[in-house]
Amino acid sequence: MTKPIAKIGLRKNVRSGLHKNERQIPKGVIHVQASFNNTIVTVTDVRGRVVSWASAGTSGFRGTRKGTPYAAQATASNAIRTVSDQGMQRAEVMIKGPGLGRDAALRAIRRSGMLLSFIRDVTPMPHNGCRPPKKRRV
Repeated sequence: MTKPIAKIGLRKNVRSGLHKNERQIPKGVIHVQASFNNTIVTVTDVRGRVVSWASAGTSGFRGTRKGTPYAAQATASNAIRTVSDQGMQRAEVMIKGPGLGRDAALRAIRRSGMLLSFIRDVTPMPHNGCRPPKKRRV
């Protein structure tokens, strides 16, 4: 009969797991990227490190419903709920893209009770863009 092996050096005083949620963030930046097919909301601190993010897919929407305004509203409220628990009260909002979820996500952010210092549209605009294809000859 074999003897049980005694465990040597139990790690009782060592921190187990990562404690990312314990960081207090008073001010942050909310990035909303609204395409025609999806809406992605990313919350960062002022240095640009991601604190929380959510998309229409992670909020439970699939297929064509990901591009709807209701999906964008649910996505924004999911992303903000986690950072409001960490103590974020003030935020700046950067909105990018032409999608239907732009206004709905902004409405959900306003309704969350967070103080918004400014709202900026950072959609990339071409300063003449690519050369168009040649004329079609029939």
